[in-house]
Amino acid sequence: MVSNKNLGFIVVSVSVITLLGGVEGWKMFHRGRGLGGMLGSPKAVPNITVPPAEWFVQQLDHFNPTIPRTWEQRYFTNPSFFVPGGPVFLMIGGEGTADPTWMVTGQWIEYAKRYNALCFMLEHRYYGASHPTRDLSARNLIYLSSEQALADLAYFIEAMTVKYEIPDGTKWIAFGGSYSGALAAWLRAKYPHLIHGAVSASAPLLAKADFREYYRVVEDDLAISNGSCVSAIRDATQELNMLLKDPLGHKTVNELFKLCDSIDVLEKNDVSNLYESLAGNIAGVAQYNGDNRQFEGGTFNLTLNTVCDIMVNESLGTPVKRYSLVNEKILEAYNKKCLDYKYDKLITDLGQVDWHCEAAENGGRQWVYQTCMEFGFYQTSSLTAEVFGDQFPLVFFIQQCSDIFGPRYNAKQVMRGVKRTNTIYGGLQLQAARVVYVHGSVDPWHALGITRTIRLDSPAIYIRGTAHCADMYASSPSDPPQLVAARRKISDLIGQWLDEDSEHNMTDTMETL
Repeated sequence: MVSNKNLGFIVVSVSVITLLGGVEGWKMFHRGRGLGGMLGSPKAVPNITVPPAEWFVQQLDHFNPTIPRTWEQRYFTNPSFFVPGGPVFLMIGGEGTADPTWMVTGQWIEYAKRYNALCFMLEHRYYGASHPTRDLSARNLIYLSSEQALADLAYFIEAMTVKYEIPDGTKWIAFGGSYSGALAAWLRAKYPHLIHGAVSASAPLLAKADFREYYRVVEDDLAISNGSCVSAIRDATQELNMLLKDPLGHKTVNELFKLCDSIDVLEKNDVSNLYESLAGNIAGVAQYNGDNRQFEGGTFNLTLNTVCDIMVNESLGTPVKRYSLVNEKILEAYNKKCLDYKYDKLITDLGQVDWHCEAAENGGRQWVYQTCMEFGFYQTSSLTAEVFGDQFPLVFFIQQCSDIFGPRYNAKQVMRGVKRTNTIYGGLQLQAARVVYVHGSVDPWHALGITRTIRLDSPAIYIRGTAHCADMYASSPSDPPQLVAARRKISDLIGQWLDEDSEHNMTDTMETL
C-alpha cells in the first residue's frame, strides 16, 4: 500500500500568475520559436493553495553510464484525492516553468477525484527551476532532449514507487498538452512497463522543419469567424508592402505599429521579424481562441471574433490601419508601449546563457535549441504568402539557429534532427496502446497530430470549434457541448484503462465531437 507517512500535503497560499511576463514572452510563445505551442497556465484563480516544491536527484545523462553527475529536478505532489488501491496520475511538464496550479485545478484533477488518484507533476529538465548544468551554453545544452526527458520520467516513476510504497500492479496514467502531450504519448510507447495509459492533448507528434500548415489553419480559422476577414488581412499586408517600398511610408509604419525602433528596410531580418510578429499576433489568438483561460499576460480575452471585428470594420480606417489596431490590442494587453521587432535584439536575448536572463526564465533559449536539434516546427509563410506576406520562410528561422548557437546548427543539422525524431518515435504512425489523442479543429498544431484513430485501442478525438489544449483546462459553464462530451469520453476511457476487464468499443475513423 501507499505509506501514509509520505502523504502529508503542505500547501502555501498564492495568487496565480501567468507563465509569460511580457510582449516578448508572448511573441516567443505564439510563434513557436520560444515557447511554441506549449500548454499555458490555467485560468487565473486568486488565493488558491498549491503544494510545495519537492526535489528529486536525477542523472544528468541517462545514456552514458560513465558520466556520474546528478542534479535536482523539481516536482509537486497532491495526495488529497488518493484512496488505497487507486491509480497514480502523472502530469508531464513541458517547455516552461511547471505551474503548481495544475496540481489543484484542470480537468485531470476532476479525473483524479473520480478515480481516487495520487497526483504528481514533474518539471522538464532545463526549464523553470530544474537546472541540470551551470549555465545554458551550447556545450551544456547537449543534455537537453526529449529522450533525456522521457528517461527522467521513467526514473522518477521508479523512485516515487519506492518512496510512496506503491504496490505492484498500480496503474500510472500520463497527462500532457502540446509538447508535453507528445511526451505523454512517447512515454507510453517507450516505457509501457511503467505507464499504463496516456492522455495526449494537442500534441505535435510529427517533427517537421517547415511547418507551413500552421498559418493555413489560422487562415481557415479567420475565414470561419468572418468571411471577409482573410481578404482584409491580405489587403493590409499588401498596403504594408507598399509602405515599406517608399521612404515616406517608413514613417507611417513606425507610427502605425508603434515600433520601438525606426524600420530600416535594408535590414532584411528586421523586416522578416516584423512581418512574422504581426502575423503571430493573430496566430496566437487563433491558437487559444475561445478557451476558458485568461489571455496570457493580459486583462482580457482576445478571440478571432475580436480580431475580425476590427479587420472588417472599414470605419476604423484602411486595412493596414486596422491591422495596426490588432497589434495595438496585443501591446495594451501587456502594458507595452512599443513593438520590439529588432532581429539583433532577439538574437542577443536568446544568446544569453545565464539562468537568470529573461530568455532562460521563460524557456525561450531552451526551446529554440530543441527546435534546432529535434523538431523544427517553424511556422513559416510558405503557404500563406498572400495573406501574411512571404517574409518569414524556413531559411529565416534556420538562420536563427546558427546565429544563436553557432554555425554547426545549420540547415543540415535541423533536417537531420527532424528525421531522427520521426525515426525514433514514429511520427504520425506512433504505435502505442491505451493512448487518447485529443485535438481541437481551431488549433493550428492539430496539423502535426494524430486526428484519426490508427489503432482501435488508442482513439483520436477531434473537437470541432475548440483550440489548443482546451480539453485540459477546468470546465466552464460556457463550454460548448462537444468539449463537454470530449472530456466525458476521456474520463470514461481512463476508467476503461483502469478496469482490465472492460470491453473497448472504438472506431477506426475520426471521431468528431
